[in-house]
Amino acid sequence: MRTLKHFSLTLIIAFTLCSCGSNTEKSVEEDGQGMEAMAMTLYGAKDFYSWTEDRVPMVSAHRGGPYPGYPENSLRTFDYVLSFTPAVIECDIAMTADSVLVMMHDNTLDRTTNGTGKVGDIRWEDLKSLRLEDNEGNITEDGIPTLEEVLLWADGKALLTLDVKRGVPLKMVTDLVEATHTENYAAIITYNANAAKAVYELNPDLMISVGIGNMSAYEAHRNIGIPDENMIAFTGVSEPEPSLYKFLHDKGIYAILGVLGNLDKMAIAKGDSIYAGFVNRGADILATDRPIEAARVLEKLKPSTSSKFKYFRE
Repeated sequence: MRTLKHFSLTLIIAFTLCSCGSNTEKSVEEDGQGMEAMAMTLYGAKDFYSWTEDRVPMVSAHRGGPYPGYPENSLRTFDYVLSFTPAVIECDIAMTADSVLVMMHDNTLDRTTNGTGKVGDIRWEDLKSLRLEDNEGNITEDGIPTLEEVLLWADGKALLTLDVKRGVPLKMVTDLVEATHTENYAAIITYNANAAKAVYELNPDLMISVGIGNMSAYEAHRNIGIPDENMIAFTGVSEPEPSLYKFLHDKGIYAILGVLGNLDKMAIAKGDSIYAGFVNRGADILATDRPIEAARVLEKLKPSTSSKFKYFRE
């Protein structure tokens, strides 16, 4: 039964605009397989992430939103999540021995593929034949995507936040984003103000996901030179003070709350309706391991009218 509306993301790249300025007992298959079609037209990430009071709440699919049969950091998994809901796709970048950027969260292949060993010790040619495993350990049909494949895949489909793993040069990532002309929908995740500064200096047009769990963290990023218009604020994996949301919103900054982990577990225990509370208290995007379930709740919070609807079309 179709119970949710579906937004497929059709990203229209406009460089001029960008550069200027519950019931968890029910399975996904049982409740809400797919939604009514609606497409999204996005004129640059900076445009979209400019906060307004009538913003449309969304989910961010952690590691792409793996489900049984759909492994993390897989193009097929990304498509599966997007068949239910518009989403930011959060994915992880590792580097092979011959400097190919690939999708992989762990330093080793053991947990998520049918291979073994450190990603950084193996050449891309030798990784191509491996298959990804889902979270239950089942081998799937999916191979390991490259970052370039993901960037090109996302055109017309999704916003991306790219988690650059330790040892991967930021410049290699930003260079590839530039080479594929995907600045308008690919943001870079950073974990401290110095890393954010490095990304900003490499490409001042890129959106940067920055860790802002309190006012001092905001000041550290602002004082080091990161403009408000480049920030997407990740407020942590527990709810911040409501005053932080208000402060960020007054600055025009979107706030991502990480519900992955304990807060997702709380939703499983107490009911998915708690996702609504996180949004009602100020979160704009929920970063979650349960994007489809959370999206069911967020769909009910979509405003009846919104200036953001200019990005969506039937």
